[in-house]
Amino acid sequence: QVQLVESGGGLVQAGGSLRLSCAASGSMFSYYGMGWYRQAPGKQRELVATITSGGRTNYADSVKGRFTVSRDYSKNTVILQMNSLNDEDTGVYYCNAGFGSSRYWGQGTQVTVSS
Repeated sequence: QVQLVESGGGLVQAGGSLRLSCAASGSMFSYYGMGWYRQAPGKQRELVATITSGGRTNYADSVKGRFTVSRDYSKNTVILQMNSLNDEDTGVYYCNAGFGSSRYWGQGTQVTVSS
């Protein structure tokens, strides 16, 4: 069982930046593939970025060049650095951990971009 706690969301003006953190419990963190997803009002949850246990990253086309995902194995933490934010980035951002058939989700953190 893994518990994920997101933090760092908030209100930011268009063009600004935010840094989201996801703290994971347990000793298996280094084995998990991690990801960030988001859900805008009235829309389905969508993939934002993923990072494998080995550090390989993948991004949605809409955030490429603006967002960076990284992980700190010593702190069991995944970071999503978001730059050049626009109003389409507004939503609840969720951290996800996966290993084999197991999937875990955090409670989410709200990001609101004002134009």
